[in-house]
Amino acid sequence: MDLSGSTFRDVNFTGASMRSVWLVGVEIDGVVERLVVNGVDVTGYVEANDPWHPLRAAGRARDVRSMIAGCEALDAAWSETIESVRSSPPEVAESSVDGEWTFVQSLRHLVFGTDKWFTHPVLADGFHPIGLPNTGSLDFPWPDIDPDATASLEEAAAARAERVGRLRSWLDECDDADLDREVVVLENGSHSVGDCIRVVFEESFEHLRYARRDLARLRSG
Repeated sequence: MDLSGSTFRDVNFTGASMRSVWLVGVEIDGVVERLVVNGVDVTGYVEANDPWHPLRAAGRARDVRSMIAGCEALDAAWSETIESVRSSPPEVAESSVDGEWTFVQSLRHLVFGTDKWFTHPVLADGFHPIGLPNTGSLDFPWPDIDPDATASLEEAAAARAERVGRLRSWLDECDDADLDREVVVLENGSHSVGDCIRVVFEESFEHLRYARRDLARLRSG
């Protein structure tokens, strides 16, 4: 089969075995655990040369201690990025690159993602009104969300910080057994608490990358 030029998105290759394949000019961006190429385990090399590795690894945390570390690392990275935006011209926070979300919209989406995967299913609490669902979920009847809401940089940053603080406090009070509890996530069905928190971390990491990418382009003119 000729798959040259193909794009794979949101694909799970766990346990896949590839034989007699050509990998020329291939780019892989995702979770890499035990990748063996031509009999050589290159996982360590990938991690050692991945500047995002400590933050990317948060999405694979399997125990409370690792989740606390991941939560703190992601929060620190976002706080640093928010501070850099605060010191930038005001229009930077509200500017879009190639039709993608603005920085403020990205913060609002993180609020929504945390509410969808943690605040509502785990804490049994409501959604923040300024939360911004992803495009494919705009028509879902999310409770409490105001579809016409707007927010300033400071309002969106404060909402994100408050949600992260609640998650961090919950992690301080729970143990590993709590991560196995099943909860119901609106639109996505039943998941373990651990899986829910990992989704929150993955969303935080990926949108941090997107935000920093777009900020770099905005500042370069």
